[in-house]
Amino acid sequence: MDLGLKGKTAIVTGGASNIGRGISLTLGAEGANVVIADLDEKQAAKTVSDIKAAGGKAIAVKADITKLDEVEAMVKKAIDQYGRVDILVNNAGWDAFAFFVDTTPDLWDKIIKINYVGMMNCCKAVLKPMAAQKSGAIVSISSDSSRVGGPREAVYSGCKGAINSLTKTLARENGRFGIRINVVSPGATPPKPEDIGEKSMHFGVAGPADSEEGMKALLRLYPLGRVGTPKDIGNAVAFLASDAASFITGQILSVSGGYSVVG
Repeated sequence: MDLGLKGKTAIVTGGASNIGRGISLTLGAEGANVVIADLDEKQAAKTVSDIKAAGGKAIAVKADITKLDEVEAMVKKAIDQYGRVDILVNNAGWDAFAFFVDTTPDLWDKIIKINYVGMMNCCKAVLKPMAAQKSGAIVSISSDSSRVGGPREAVYSGCKGAINSLTKTLARENGRFGIRINVVSPGATPPKPEDIGEKSMHFGVAGPADSEEGMKALLRLYPLGRVGTPKDIGNAVAFLASDAASFITGQILSVSGGYSVVG
């Protein structure tokens, strides 16, 4: 299906590894100009190279999304390179798994800044140019832990819940400018080693899907009998970013194999 993304410019934060990489590759395959914003320059260069090898267009921009000035410079770079920004994908995120009673205020601050403040910075930086051009699509990556609760992910889940709520308000405020704002809410999406860089939160960290016993336990939670892939998330983002979703805004789409089963 041609989603009509050819020639549109998309910024993908954290676009170098795992889910972000899957989103970047999918948008590139659809013909979008992809701006990969990531702190991992090596992995970002690899993803750019893969997009170009498949016939797409992409650049990498190093940016710390917790700093508004760096985000504004990132948006300026995208506009200077491609003339406009049509799509923003707020994908960058970070977490450290621990029960809440074992966490510290310093850890809370880091999680909140990356997952929530970073998303707000990026939205603020693109909304004015999108409003001026009377069009745009923002898709933020949340998590189904925000919908059902995620043990050992309390602060992270709270941030993702905040993203869900903020999205609804921003959608109401900016629909008059032709800007649509939605959320994709994944379930477990374990990375492949070749799809993550050294700065990914998954690098060198064992997850529940890394053992046969852990994977079996995980799969019991998923009605469709498998965990997610970056391509699953990329497909959903591409749809919501496209004109095929022109009458959809302020929505949260779980892409989680039925993990949350919410209406």
